Amino acid sequence: MEKEDVLSGLILELRRGTIVLCVLSQLKKPMYGYSLIQILSQSGIAVEANTLYPLLRRLESQGLLQSSWETGESKPRKYYRTTPLGNEVFTSLRKHWEKTVQSMNELWGDDQDES
Repeated sequence: MEKEDVLSGLILELRRGTIVLCVLSQLKKPMYGYSLIQILSQSGIAVEANTLYPLLRRLESQGLLQSSWETGESKPRKYYRTTPLGNEVFTSLRKHWEKTVQSMNELWGDDQDES
């Protein structure tokens, strides 16, 4: 297997776990899917609609998000927002993420610049 194929697969694995954290961080206020894609993209977290919408449905089925339809505009939109459980889970995940990053930085030490 080529280096680029291996690297691409590993980056995809890494992104899968972080996208949940990114989504939960942004849905403290109601937002529809396309606007969430734009916000994440502007922050350097590119996510495709065919990845985001199944994730939103899964998080909703887990009780971490709630959704509601807004039909007052010309095009109906489904808005998502974190539930109280979703906020608790986000806070716990964020603490775990920060601890993991700290531990990784300690492990790597000054080796970060080596390639």
